[in-house]
Amino acid sequence: MMAATEPSAPHVPVLLEPLIAAVAPVRGVWLDGTLGAGGYARALLEAGAERVIGLDRDPDALALAADWAPQYGERVTLRAGNFAELDAHADAPLAGVVLDLGVSSMQLDRAERGFSFTRDGPLDMRMGQSGTSAADIVNAAAEAVIADILFHYGEERAARRIARAIVKARAEAPIETTHELAAIVARCLPRQRPGHSHPATRSFQALRLAVNRELEALASGLEAAERALAPEGWLAVVSFHSLEDRVIKRFLQQRAEKRRHVNRYARTPQQEMPERPFRAAAEITPDAAERAANPRARSARLRLARRTTAPAGPADRAALGLPRIDPMSGEAG
Repeated sequence: MMAATEPSAPHVPVLLEPLIAAVAPVRGVWLDGTLGAGGYARALLEAGAERVIGLDRDPDALALAADWAPQYGERVTLRAGNFAELDAHADAPLAGVVLDLGVSSMQLDRAERGFSFTRDGPLDMRMGQSGTSAADIVNAAAEAVIADILFHYGEERAARRIARAIVKARAEAPIETTHELAAIVARCLPRQRPGHSHPATRSFQALRLAVNRELEALASGLEAAERALAPEGWLAVVSFHSLEDRVIKRFLQQRAEKRRHVNRYARTPQQEMPERPFRAAAEITPDAAERAANPRARSARLRLARRTTAPAGPADRAALGLPRIDPMSGEAG
């Protein structure tokens, strides 16, 4: 998410009003797989959801919910976990699943979380606050693996040059802070021009996606939603950059029904297509007013689909275009 390196404002849910309007009337049990500050969960409850299961792998998000969840009593169920396994947290067939991808403002605002170079802090970037960190990758991964991460997850054209500079710098001393890494990257690229993003933006995005295995989690989460949703249940996913949206789009191309053009003049009966697990419902982007009011909304896209009665099954992972990179393996696929 390119907004990840800009000065943060209080977290404002993106495309919230269009989402609520599209899925109205809101009924049944919903699962918010990226609880964050609770914006979507609270809006669903206010709109009429019977109950919302709030899921997040970040302990800070669950702690923050203590400020607002009690007012809803038993209508809110809080769970710690990754939305990649959201069906394991659904205790009833779901009327809807909502996912707001990327990193939240409250994560960016805390320098100790290491997501943004606008504030110097430890090079961390772990959403779940455990496991491999960004510092582990830049200080231990092979140069070729770092280059692949920067290229495939950040679409950084200077990936090999930056990876070479990182390996050279860490040979002298470990790279431990966000400012240290940002400076290394910046020296490899042209000076930042007014109105353009910082040279390290793509590299930080790439490392965050690799650390948290976000694209892999997204693919698993979409499959899990397919298993957990009741017939006519809603899938709503908000993404912020092309890598995420590409996975969602390709998933729905595989798993959602396509409208058929019926030729009424055809002499042979139209062949019936097998029912697929979803019906694609809508693709929504922010209007000018929301983009002006909320900088985070500029690149956002909401994709909506509705569950059918077709049985759930695995997606074709190869066709989703996921990079095959193990950040700590020493080799890339």
